[in-house]
Amino acid sequence: MVFEGLADRLQQTFKKLRGRGKLSEADVSEAMREVRMALLEADVNFKVVKDFIGKIKERAVGQEVMQSLTPAQQVIKIVNDELTELMGGTQSRITISSRPPTVVMLVGLQGAGKTTTAGKLALSLKKQNKRPLLVAGDIYRPAAIKQLQVLGEQLDLPVFAIESGANPVTIAERAIEYAHSHARDMVIIDTAGRLHINEELMQELKSIKNTVKPHEILLVVDAMTGQDAVNVAETFNNELGVDGVILTKLDGDARGGAALSVKAVTGCPIKFAGMGEKLEALESFHPDRMASRILGMGDVLSLIEKAQSSIDLEQAKELEKKLRKEDFTLDDFLTQMQQVRKLGSLDQILGMLPGMGNLKKQLSGVDFDEKELAHIEAIIRSMTKQERRDIQIINGSRRKRIALGSGTRVQDVNKLLKQFAEAKKMMKKFQGMQKSGKKNFGGFKLPFMK
Repeated sequence: MVFEGLADRLQQTFKKLRGRGKLSEADVSEAMREVRMALLEADVNFKVVKDFIGKIKERAVGQEVMQSLTPAQQVIKIVNDELTELMGGTQSRITISSRPPTVVMLVGLQGAGKTTTAGKLALSLKKQNKRPLLVAGDIYRPAAIKQLQVLGEQLDLPVFAIESGANPVTIAERAIEYAHSHARDMVIIDTAGRLHINEELMQELKSIKNTVKPHEILLVVDAMTGQDAVNVAETFNNELGVDGVILTKLDGDARGGAALSVKAVTGCPIKFAGMGEKLEALESFHPDRMASRILGMGDVLSLIEKAQSSIDLEQAKELEKKLRKEDFTLDDFLTQMQQVRKLGSLDQILGMLPGMGNLKKQLSGVDFDEKELAHIEAIIRSMTKQERRDIQIINGSRRKRIALGSGTRVQDVNKLLKQFAEAKKMMKKFQGMQKSGKKNFGGFKLPFMK
């Protein structure tokens, strides 16, 4: 996750505090010094860090904390509150016009991911029963129009484009007319970017804004660019007036300072976060949930929302019945893995579960990507029905035959059989927890549990 380094540093700092019982002012000051260093190393704006630490110190050395029975917990609560406030306090949504279509204009520098984000946003709105129209307003970047048209085909959504002879202002204007005549209630305009901010770019964007009067101007910013992302956001906001920010590549290994600085510096709320390359990987930005993730307290609400939208409940119930009867086969194992994969990477899932930091480190590098899932599927499909039901009968010669039939190695077959055996053991444990009344795992019910 983008905040992994910062999260580790902060969690280590608070671990020290917890071991001290009553806190002195010196203890709080020492902890705040470490928090300050952690934030600066995460590329958070210097002024933002200074103000942030000042607010925490002012609250943390008050009577409420010093006389508390659990002062360390009180300090962590204060940091959590201030971190949430720093990122905007509450979730900020897109403003939907009472008279459709609602016009959303995406702006930003070249390479920030505007076109892909346009597709992701359109898919998110489509899932909310909206009828989006994508508008190809970038006439300068080679293949930009084609890229948006391909996305439109994947999403089964219309793309308005004029291949040649029209300027971006005319394209945007005609797109609104098209939306009116074709009952499209959301218009998403993908505008051109530049490698650097210049007067020509800003004039073009201002012309589009003045002509179509968008209800939302959303700035798409690459979180991997650190402080540059904040400077870009500040300039765009001053020149154009931005209603919100979409941070892309938040699943990368960047330091994350942009996410913590952009709201404080520009006043523009972060509305969405891009958490991967897939079209489904655009999440509404919740400041409280992100603060909770950074402090190692998990983000169970987001995980439950993901599960509700991704997991087939009928399949989950069927799997649960099989588990109860101890009738869980390799076919079921594959189905379960495919469902869990929809929630995101193993790293992302563990990051949302409270107290899973250590487990994340132990499982570093362990994940099921699409390629590995394809291998697993090939191996399972190369088995007979009897072998899928009872792995005990799979001897050496059968393993060689399965490896040959699936185009994999015998080691890969052995690895899968071991994973399956471990998964069955783990599921038995969870079933035992259920019977003893412990229905939650870190507050989150697994897909196959009621």
